[in-house]
Amino acid sequence: MPRASRRFGQARHPNSARTGELMKIGIIGAGNIGGNLTRRLTSLGHEVSVANSRGPETLSALAGETGATPVTVADAARGAEIVVVTVPLKNVPDLPAGLFDGAAEGFAVIDTGNYYPKQRDGRIAAIEDEGLTESRWTQNHLGHPVIKAFNGTYADDILDKPLPSGAPDRIAVPVAGDDEAAKKVVRDLIDALGFDTVDAGGVDESWRQQPGTPVYGLRAGVTAVTRALAEASPERTADFRG
Repeated sequence: MPRASRRFGQARHPNSARTGELMKIGIIGAGNIGGNLTRRLTSLGHEVSVANSRGPETLSALAGETGATPVTVADAARGAEIVVVTVPLKNVPDLPAGLFDGAAEGFAVIDTGNYYPKQRDGRIAAIEDEGLTESRWTQNHLGHPVIKAFNGTYADDILDKPLPSGAPDRIAVPVAGDDEAAKKVVRDLIDALGFDTVDAGGVDESWRQQPGTPVYGLRAGVTAVTRALAEASPERTADFRG
């Protein structure tokens, strides 16, 4: 969810986020969500490579602030155990071929994207006419399973709202995806970042957390997020139809 920010060891273990081991993480997109994930993940000690469409030389300030390594988009996934794709949906088809060449075995891909046909992306026929969810469309272009998460999260909350596990006001993040092993890695990482998670089903169920649904932008705990997912309608609201 676009929202301006107010502030500015590797492992080969499928449960590394839960066990406290550090991972190599690639972030493609250095906007509000990508920038704040870079800030939080580096603060936890993860090795982060970050890329944007304008080139690594434009990321020197973020690199200096966080210790992340600025790289080209083509190199962002190299050696990564988790790759975060956080670019405008309309730009997904423009990502380079072989994007995930050289990623770590069993790597997971987090998709934070949203479809804004009127505001930014234009009309995408496969979503509008064929009924693909946004993340299914993205997954088809990337050629690798994705885990949808953080698409309805305010960017500032990544910095300002983390709480310890069990805290009564801890925010829950819906997480959807078909690859259960990858989903577990992502949910464990989100827990380490200071948020609960709710399993929102597979990629074809991820419409429940798309823009215009009750859970989109909801700052609430597990019970309320679970209820909001159940109350969602597959019919797109007028603001999010192309």
